[in-house]
Amino acid sequence: MRVFDTLSGRKADFQPKGDTVTMYVCGVTVYDDCHIGHAMSYVTFDVIRRYLEFRGYKVRHVQNFTDIDDKIINRAQKLGIPPQELAEKHVAEYFRDMDALNIMRAHVYPRATEEVPKIIEMIQGLINRGYAYESAGSIYFRVKAFPNYGKLSHQDVEEMKSSGGVEEAEKEAALDFALWKAAKPGEPSWPSPWGRGRPGWHIECSAMSLKYLGESIDIHGGGQDLIFPHHENEITQSEAFTGVIPFVRYWLHNGLLQLAGDKMSKSLGNLVTVKQALERYSPDAIRFFILGSHYRSPLTFSDEILQAAETGMERLRQAAKDTGMTASNDVLDGEPFRARFIESMDDDFNAAQAVAVLFDLARAINRAQEERQDVSQARRTLAELAGVLGFTLEEPRKPALAAEPFIELLISLRNDLRQARQWQLADKIRDRLAESGIALEDTPKGTVWKRT
Repeated sequence: MRVFDTLSGRKADFQPKGDTVTMYVCGVTVYDDCHIGHAMSYVTFDVIRRYLEFRGYKVRHVQNFTDIDDKIINRAQKLGIPPQELAEKHVAEYFRDMDALNIMRAHVYPRATEEVPKIIEMIQGLINRGYAYESAGSIYFRVKAFPNYGKLSHQDVEEMKSSGGVEEAEKEAALDFALWKAAKPGEPSWPSPWGRGRPGWHIECSAMSLKYLGESIDIHGGGQDLIFPHHENEITQSEAFTGVIPFVRYWLHNGLLQLAGDKMSKSLGNLVTVKQALERYSPDAIRFFILGSHYRSPLTFSDEILQAAETGMERLRQAAKDTGMTASNDVLDGEPFRARFIESMDDDFNAAQAVAVLFDLARAINRAQEERQDVSQARRTLAELAGVLGFTLEEPRKPALAAEPFIELLISLRNDLRQARQWQLADKIRDRLAESGIALEDTPKGTVWKRT
């Protein structure tokens, strides 16, 4: 098995350190709904874990929740609720979304607010070793003290620029990053040797990885947008604290999701949430859409691609069904397809090629059935390999898009009635749709709908 390591910039033989593969995946900052970009990352690493287990490895999977952060604090203040309440709400919604997508749960889900003692221990160790310093109640990592800073993102430290911020005047150098942030009025804070404050973002993942997986781990995963500065800073503070190199044996980063050519992000306001996607498409179709390209490649979201994925999954479901037809003594062998599947996945978890193998097997099953061959063993192989990719092959609970044209037609009719000031009839359409579980919202850009 060979995997692409971001640090080395090349594929390498997969040789884990011990009997259990240790895998840390960066989790979400819980201040808003999960979007399809999040799903892309967690489906990717779910498949990687499933495949490693399929190949006989034991895996210990840790994934964090960032449950204290500027974004959480700011959103909670706008909503007039405690940050912890906001965080807990979105932790619960995360699990609902990911369970719906058939994503296996990690073995441990540490939260930043519950790991403050370990974070403080690590920061104090960095101070003692001369890698960190205190300024105005905050603690910063001294980047110039760490050789080869920039090695993960392949950047020259002399050419890097700080992103700026209100704390710039407090730092010795622009690239130094916060390990501990001094408390501000009205914000959650914890006691520390340097006064009350809260963890910086980067330090939490190093502390959690160290606590739950050890000083050196096999796989660290996340999106490509985390390579710098988050993962760069993780390497820096982890190796500075432990003295153990490498901190991570294989850095795996998934590509980013795009919508109409732009990166999907909250700041751009072009998100498609997991909930919205699940209202329209089956979990298998969403997984198929994500796995249709190599995990390191960018992915473009569109309804046309998702509809094609839904159609494709139906083909696999039909091929996996037992039709009850009487078969001859001729048997369709599924083992050649299994071998091709393994060959594909062994090449840097090439799920896109592995999916193609599933469709080749489905076609072979359909042809063999027409010739009255025994396809029972091949069907079992199809179901097993589909399961490695997290496909359930279950029928969608409701037709994915069957009602959509009629809903759009009724919305158009309602708009015409409103233009004609036929308010009562327009309201009747809205009310009847509501009774059917379809909520309408009139926005400046037009009427939008969602299932309730």
